[in-house]
Amino acid sequence: MDLNNLKNFEKLDTENMIAHINDLPSQLEKAWELGKGLELPDWQDIHTVIVAGMGGSAIGGDLLAAFAESHGTIPIFVHRDYDLPAWAKGSQTLVVCSSHSGNTEETLSAFEAAMAQGCRIMTVTTGGKLAEAAKENNAILWKFTYDSQPRAAIHHSFGLLLAAFTRLGVLPDVEKELKSAVTAMKRQQKKLLPEVKDTINPAKRLAGQLIGRWITIYGSGVLAPVARRWKTQINEIAKAQASFEVIPEADHNTLEGISQPESESGCRMNLFLQAPSYHPRNKLREEFTRMTFMLEGINTDFVKSRGETALANIWTSLHFGDYTAYYLAMAYGIDPTPVPMLVELKEKMQAAE
Repeated sequence: MDLNNLKNFEKLDTENMIAHINDLPSQLEKAWELGKGLELPDWQDIHTVIVAGMGGSAIGGDLLAAFAESHGTIPIFVHRDYDLPAWAKGSQTLVVCSSHSGNTEETLSAFEAAMAQGCRIMTVTTGGKLAEAAKENNAILWKFTYDSQPRAAIHHSFGLLLAAFTRLGVLPDVEKELKSAVTAMKRQQKKLLPEVKDTINPAKRLAGQLIGRWITIYGSGVLAPVARRWKTQINEIAKAQASFEVIPEADHNTLEGISQPESESGCRMNLFLQAPSYHPRNKLREEFTRMTFMLEGINTDFVKSRGETALANIWTSLHFGDYTAYYLAMAYGIDPTPVPMLVELKEKMQAAE
């Protein structure tokens, strides 16, 4: 498909996914502002945070956990499963149940486990069973309104929790850093918008390279969860296969598995996300890893994050990935919003109760 033909975009994008991507910087800032004013107890003795969620509702926790490794005062874990770890007990553990719809069965299970194990509980949702459970059990309920697929509401799954953790002292005050990230996103966005032709639009050009290829995204440090986000966006928006890897771990196993099958080498594309905040040794590892792929005749490319802070690096890389996934969907002639296979599986799970 011609990625400069916006009329075709309108025909394919029946639920206007591009509007959500375009508005991501502003919505991130709005979510932060909303989170600064919602009800939150003055909890002083929290030693551990668990963010329980799935899919688009969990990725915000991933981003925060990675950011907290170098900025936070206590560990943040992301739990993508039923129940909770056995060690998650008592009031010193804060469990944040994040579900866009409020009906995610794994997250509801985690809520019940948190109640049974005496944890402090906070819920982030648009409503559903999770909101009802929070009200019935006097748990903290942060309810927001945003009509979209969960993956398009990442600004809420991240921005609200960033505000909450800042207020609780889990993270330092990052308002200036957040606003700097929003500014960097808007500056970068000028070249990524649909009306910008593919000759000067790097996201469109990259999407063109990804057509017909198995994609693997590599990230390190704060961009490790961004690599996961690229993977999931390519899956859900472009309906295409993708995976993600984390450096340095990938250099201890994945690197040795690139030779076979030889017939598939030309069908692969390995993307390397880059950030100034990377550990110097990981910067070197990424360079050597990419060189190894190239010498094996495997396609590679890189995407540099923008901005001067860790949050700017995270969000400019993430936003670039959202645009790339969208343009890949357009190139494949696919509506980027519906996820019929995921819906079908959820229906089967509900019927099997």
